[in-house]
Amino acid sequence: MDVLGNKRVAPNSWDFETHAEGPSGKIEFSPEMLINEPSGNIFAQSQNVGMGWDPKSLWGTQYMILSTMGGMRSDDGTPIALGHHTGHFELGMLIKTAAEQFKELGGVPYVSYCSDPCDGRSQGTSGMMDSLPYRNDAAIVMRRLSRSIPTTKGVLGIATCDKGLPAMMMALAGTPNKPTIIMPGGVTLAVENGEDTAKIQSIGSRFAQNEVTLEYAQDVGCRSCASPGGGCQFLGTAGTSQVIAESLGFTLPHAALTPSGTNLWIDTGRRTALALKNLIDKNIKTKDILTSKAFENAMIVHAACGGSTNLILHLPAVAHAVKEEIMKVEDWIRINKLTPRLVDVLPNGPHGFPTSVFFSAGGVPEVMLKLRNEGLLHLNVLTATGKTLGENLDWWEQSEKRKFVRNKLIDQRKIDPEDVVHSLGNSKKKKMTSTVTFPKGNIAPEGSVVKSTAIDKSVIDDDGVYRKIGPARIFISEADAIKAVKDKGSNGVKSGDIMVIVCGGPKGTGMQEVAQITIALKYLSYGKEVALITDGRFSGVSTGACIGHIGPEALDGGPIGKLKEDDLIEITIDTINLEGSLNLIGEKGKKNSIEWGNKELNKRKTRKDLKPQDGLPEDTVLWAHLQSLSGGAWNGCVYDYELINKNTV
Repeated sequence: MDVLGNKRVAPNSWDFETHAEGPSGKIEFSPEMLINEPSGNIFAQSQNVGMGWDPKSLWGTQYMILSTMGGMRSDDGTPIALGHHTGHFELGMLIKTAAEQFKELGGVPYVSYCSDPCDGRSQGTSGMMDSLPYRNDAAIVMRRLSRSIPTTKGVLGIATCDKGLPAMMMALAGTPNKPTIIMPGGVTLAVENGEDTAKIQSIGSRFAQNEVTLEYAQDVGCRSCASPGGGCQFLGTAGTSQVIAESLGFTLPHAALTPSGTNLWIDTGRRTALALKNLIDKNIKTKDILTSKAFENAMIVHAACGGSTNLILHLPAVAHAVKEEIMKVEDWIRINKLTPRLVDVLPNGPHGFPTSVFFSAGGVPEVMLKLRNEGLLHLNVLTATGKTLGENLDWWEQSEKRKFVRNKLIDQRKIDPEDVVHSLGNSKKKKMTSTVTFPKGNIAPEGSVVKSTAIDKSVIDDDGVYRKIGPARIFISEADAIKAVKDKGSNGVKSGDIMVIVCGGPKGTGMQEVAQITIALKYLSYGKEVALITDGRFSGVSTGACIGHIGPEALDGGPIGKLKEDDLIEITIDTINLEGSLNLIGEKGKKNSIEWGNKELNKRKTRKDLKPQDGLPEDTVLWAHLQSLSGGAWNGCVYDYELINKNTV
């Protein structure tokens, strides 16, 4: 291998030039422009021509396209270089479609990138320590990229996945005085015969417990990502973020969860570009769309869909970026008590359809139609169409597109759309419980969150209440916890245990997602008999009862950091009334009371073995401190510069 260049690879491989003629033609500057414009705006046109742009086409409306694209593909779709996740792979097609549409309109498109990580790829690795902090950093970078060309009149954001799309929403929300719009990257197609992208993440745990064969793991592991491009096939953080973007009015109707790489997906990208021009023409700015009523609509749709608990971190961050009031725990409780769950989609039941089927049943606008009929939505809010939500829903109800996608679901899959997006009456008949509950107690005095919809129905009593008392199994790291899940010996996790993962909060790990544990418990045969509590977070693909966001976190002196092996913990979750508690009530098999637990935890000191995860990056430590000064996880893990200044001066 000749890495130094001692010989030529080909006869002309060393050829080069030092000068060139430069582009032909002339830039039609006016005298007024040369006298009055900043030098940067003048030089910009020289650069544009230098990049090959026609000098005669310099003066059209300028558009910024921001994207989380990663990887590289050839024109025929063959990968040249891989991205972090399948949601990267096809985004270039959307970027090209939007840019060509802007050119056709006589505009000048600019494209910038800030790629994103994959939480699924990061599970159980050191990469998870950068996942949530990335969101804040990327939002800042995207805003800086947008602001760096102030002559652009509007911004189109294209993003797909768990942290990239929340970051994009935060970035555009932080651009309140300019028209902006989002085109979600869509979802990967559902696999015909195999496992979805949630279930496949438990394949190692199931193999370790002899629940699947090696041959089976090899086969389904190859087929679970059925197509390149798009987010996962379940309503985790990526899918829920797309739903939230649409319910905020940030996208066109029926844009969220579009099957990626399809003609309809491309068509939606083209129309999104047209919509941005319309917003510019009508001078409709981001702040005109992202109002307090829009955020309440998004919370209502989140509840109706059974969305990921991670949006309890992300939606407040978007609100903070646009200077709207951040929603509190009490607001989430009120909305979830008010709103019935209407959507049957993975990882929720009763059937658990993939996200592409939810889209085919009508997606977000279909959910909103049902919610409108119950009088639950603010219909007068402006949206990315330039029309109100009420006007959009009137169109959707009678639209040819609605008939087309719903009929296709019936004809091709023999699935009734009404069995996917239910009416309130059907939802009640199938006993579909609301989305989230926020247990408090002596272990979680600041609160916690559990995705009530994900608790296996077989472990919920007839009155809709999940009740569990069990021994604590303490794990200082997720790595130790997953070893115990895979261990078939005496140290392994057993049916009836309550797993306690501490040091998983912002100061411990960057608030890692412990989804490899929650997914394993969902798909292991005994998993529904195990509960998990943690100061970390997860996407919502869980069973038993997986309770996260416990505050204060262990490294902030929270009671969860005082628990011991074989402590007796009591969990109560009312999935109907959305009330819950999480308490220490005894130790070493002896049951006492909540009052005893209160006194015991007040006496105990924090465990001496608590520590941040080895190798926690310095920039993640900085993020942890900054978001803590800004109100912490229950304030969206944002950077609140006023609070930071107040708390550091």
